[in-house]
Amino acid sequence: MLQKWKVCSYDDLSKQELHQLMILRQNVFIVEQNCPYKDADNKDFNSHHLMRFNENTQIIAYLRIVAPGISYKEVSLGRIVTDIDNRGTGLGIELMKMGLQFTESIYGKVDIRISAQTHLVPFYKKFDFESTGKQYLEDDIPHTEMIRY
Repeated sequence: MLQKWKVCSYDDLSKQELHQLMILRQNVFIVEQNCPYKDADNKDFNSHHLMRFNENTQIIAYLRIVAPGISYKEVSLGRIVTDIDNRGTGLGIELMKMGLQFTESIYGKVDIRISAQTHLVPFYKKFDFESTGKQYLEDDIPHTEMIRY
């Protein structure tokens, strides 16, 4: 039986998993959002990678759990993404729940800071993230810094 969820460090990613997660991130954040940016930001090395696979062993949802001191002083969640064909199914909610669960299993109960696309602020509020009040453009997309205590 296929394991639907997997979390692992960068060193434990298979070549196929790394390739698939890079394709998913590029398809959404670069191609779909028409936003050229540097996805390979060297943070993957210091992160855990949460992946959801479909029955064909393709990654359909992903997020990375970034170690404290890399993006922020706190642990950070980033590159939160679901494949276009799986949106509106509740998979994003499941992804966030699993991400928070795995973050706690790795780091314990800690503060988590994110850089949320501003239109997704209401989504992240469902998971107890609060705006810090800091808003900015990142890659020409409005973002809001949020924290979960």
